[in-house]
Amino acid sequence: MADCSKTPETTPGAASPHTDWAGFDFETRQVHAGEYPDLNNGLRIPPIALSAGYVFGDFDDQVDRFAGRSIDPIYSRQGNPTNGVAEERLASLEGGAAAVAVSSGQAAISAALFTLAGGGDHIVSTASIYGGTRILFGRSFQRFGIDVSYVWDSEDDAEWERAIRPNTKAIYTETIPNPRNDVTDLARIAAVARRFNLPLVVDNTIGTPALIRPFEHGANIVVHSTTKFLTGNGAAVGGAIVDGGNFDWEAAEAAGRSYPLITTAKPGLGSMVDRFGSGAYARAAREAVVNDIGPSLSPFNGFLLHQGMETLSLRMERHVTSSLAITSWLEQQPEVETVDYAGLPSSPLYELAARDYGLTAAGDGARTGSVFGVTVRGGIDGARAFVNHLRLFSRMTGIGDTRSMIIHPLTSTHATFTPDVNERLGITPGLLRLSVGLESAKDLIADLRAALDHV
Repeated sequence: MADCSKTPETTPGAASPHTDWAGFDFETRQVHAGEYPDLNNGLRIPPIALSAGYVFGDFDDQVDRFAGRSIDPIYSRQGNPTNGVAEERLASLEGGAAAVAVSSGQAAISAALFTLAGGGDHIVSTASIYGGTRILFGRSFQRFGIDVSYVWDSEDDAEWERAIRPNTKAIYTETIPNPRNDVTDLARIAAVARRFNLPLVVDNTIGTPALIRPFEHGANIVVHSTTKFLTGNGAAVGGAIVDGGNFDWEAAEAAGRSYPLITTAKPGLGSMVDRFGSGAYARAAREAVVNDIGPSLSPFNGFLLHQGMETLSLRMERHVTSSLAITSWLEQQPEVETVDYAGLPSSPLYELAARDYGLTAAGDGARTGSVFGVTVRGGIDGARAFVNHLRLFSRMTGIGDTRSMIIHPLTSTHATFTPDVNERLGITPGLLRLSVGLESAKDLIADLRAALDHV
């Protein structure tokens, strides 16, 4: 029987493996960042730490952990070594100071904004965002006393001026809005946020750090539904918050924007800013929101997440290449009215997309992900006929999978919105949301063509 108690040691004369991944390329960090050596068996892959709690070294160690003088974990609701690998890896890929893994994308959005705002406070969001987020803002946030208002034209300074109030605590947006791929000008929105001393929170689920890193464009906090492209296989629900470490919380407070979870001192400890510096926001989110409310990520799902990130850049290139081929083909089909994909040279957003996302290696379009809108002729009847005759695309909710998927937003993600809101958002009866997976683009086009024959 093998001796499983041996501690691996580097052979004398052999170089020790890297542990600090700063300065390494994205492709290297997505494989290695966050790893730690297994001192029991020499496991190459960080193991799944299936433990609810952690042993204290002694009485005083327990005192220090609960007092906040030690950041060692207390309970897996607060942190877990397996999830810690995913957190460190994602923070590295996004270029942030720290990350916090949670149970879902909705949990990430909620925890990220609850760290900033409470009852009586206000948040401003761009209008074109995922329908489920709009529902979250209009239902649960409203119940908790947090008001959310929308800016429809993010290029209009006067609209921002009207929307932002003395009690506004954050601006929220998405890199690539779902479902219409109408990319946002992050640098411009970040300039608005700076002007009003507000943190900019950006959902980068569809963009992913392989295509765009919001902190490089002025964002302060990034959220993800890690269920999607980061994990990549549709097998595990999860979410994450990434702290850019680039917002001056004390200056904002001096300007009249109060963030008590981050800047208020605890007796004998000081504030989160005093104790954690650039990682103050992430620590406040972990201790004061995630730990309290409890949307913890299963370590099994955390394991699938850090495994998924190992191939992120490779998968995203395939997603983009196939999406450009498919959207270019779709806009030529007589049964298709419009294709909403900013990566197409024919898109009115192409110049912005090319600037922020770059061009493909072939130079045939911009790299704006693989989730986009297609409007077929015949309204809802045309959409029904099209969807019902697809055989390779899966009819289901979800995006960012290895498998291609399709859904009808008007009767699903946007079904509870008023007709005027849907009209302004461009959610029409014939609009369908496609998420292109990793199958052959040729096979996907053949499936689409066969379905279009019934429109």
